[in-house]
Amino acid sequence: MKIHEYQAKEILKGCGVPVPKGKVAETPEEARKVAEEIGGKAIVVKAQIHAGGRGKGGGVKLVSTPQEAEKAAKEILGMTLVTHQTGSSGRVVRKVLVEEGMKIKEELYLGVVIDRSKASPVVMASREGGVEIEKVAAQTPEKIVKEWIDPLMGFKPFHANKIGYGLGLEPGQVGKMRSVLSGLYKAFYEKDCLLAEINPLVLTESGDFIALDAKLNFDDNGLFRHKEISSLRDLNEEVPLEVEASRYNLNYIKLDGNVGCMVNGAGLAMATMDIIKVVGAEPANFLDVGGGATVEMVKNGFRILMSDPDVKVVFINIFGGILRCDTLAKGVTEAVAEVKVNLPVVVRLEGTNVEEGRRILNQSGLNFTVAIGMKEAAQKVAEALKTLG
Repeated sequence: MKIHEYQAKEILKGCGVPVPKGKVAETPEEARKVAEEIGGKAIVVKAQIHAGGRGKGGGVKLVSTPQEAEKAAKEILGMTLVTHQTGSSGRVVRKVLVEEGMKIKEELYLGVVIDRSKASPVVMASREGGVEIEKVAAQTPEKIVKEWIDPLMGFKPFHANKIGYGLGLEPGQVGKMRSVLSGLYKAFYEKDCLLAEINPLVLTESGDFIALDAKLNFDDNGLFRHKEISSLRDLNEEVPLEVEASRYNLNYIKLDGNVGCMVNGAGLAMATMDIIKVVGAEPANFLDVGGGATVEMVKNGFRILMSDPDVKVVFINIFGGILRCDTLAKGVTEAVAEVKVNLPVVVRLEGTNVEEGRRILNQSGLNFTVAIGMKEAAQKVAEALKTLG
C-alpha cells in the first residue's frame, strides 16, 4: 500500500526525522491560509499523487507570497498530472502540500528496502540526491553506500557512522545524520514497510538535514497490525479494478495489453504472461486467484476480467493442486452464464480432477476453447486475436 508525501512526512516526523513546516490543502483558499501560517519568503506548493516526477509535470511550484500560493494551488488542484510513473492517463490532483521553502546547500538520498538475497533490510545512501536512485545505481553505483542490518540487532549508531563517513560527511554532519537514519529505519521496521525513502534529504545552508520529500510503501500482509496506516489509503489513487479485486482477496494488477489472464500461482502467472508475449500478444493483467480459490472467487475474478474494456481474449491457465480443476470449471461456467460474454475464452487445465474439469467445460454449452498444454493454449489465444482483427 502507498500513501501520500504529506502522510509519509507525518510518520517520519513522529520517528524523529526533521521535515519542513507545512500542511495539506484541498482548496486554493486553504493553501493561502497555510502559507500565511508558515510565513517567510519561500513557499512550495506540491501536488499530492502516488507518483514521482511531479515537478517535471508542473505539479510543484515555488512561490513567495500567500496570494501566489493560492494561485499556484488553483492551477494544480484538479489538473491531470502526467509523469513518467503515472502513464499517459495521468492522475487527478485532489490535494496539495503547502510548506516552507529551504535554502539548500546539498541534496542527498536515503532509503531502506528489503534485500531478499540476504534476507535483511539494507540502508542505502548517496550524495546524488534529487534523482532516481535507479539511474545512480546503473550509471555510478560506486556513489551508493549500503549497510545491511541484522533484523534481530536493529539499527545501531555504528551503522549510521559507517554510512555517514562512507558518504564523506564531516564529523558534525555525521552526528546530525545519525538521528535521521535512525528515524527512517524506525519507521521502516515498526510500520512494516517495503520501502522507506527520503529523496532528497537536503543539507541546508544552516547545516541541518531536512526531509524535503518522503515515500513510504507498506507490506499489505502487515496492515492488520496497523489500523492507523490502513486508514491512510486513498482509493482515488488506485486502479478501480484493482480496488475491486482486493475486496475479494484476489491478486490483480492492471496492465496495458489485450489478453485477460486468470491463473493460480504467481509463478505460473508470470510464465503465462511470458508465453503470451512470445506469440505476439500482450497481457492485459496479472490475476492470481490463488491455490485456495473458491467457486465464488473464480466468478468474481472472471467478472473483473470482463470489466476491462481492453480485454479482447480471455486466457485461463490453471494447474490444479489445491485449486481443483473441476472447482475452476464450475466457477468459470457460472460466471460466463451470469455475465454476457462475447469474447473468445481459451482454457488450459492440468492437475487434480482435470478430466472432470474439461468435461464440465465441454458440456456447458458455452463457447470455450479447451487447450492441452501452455504452448497450444497460447497459440489459440494468438489465433483468436487474429480472427478479431
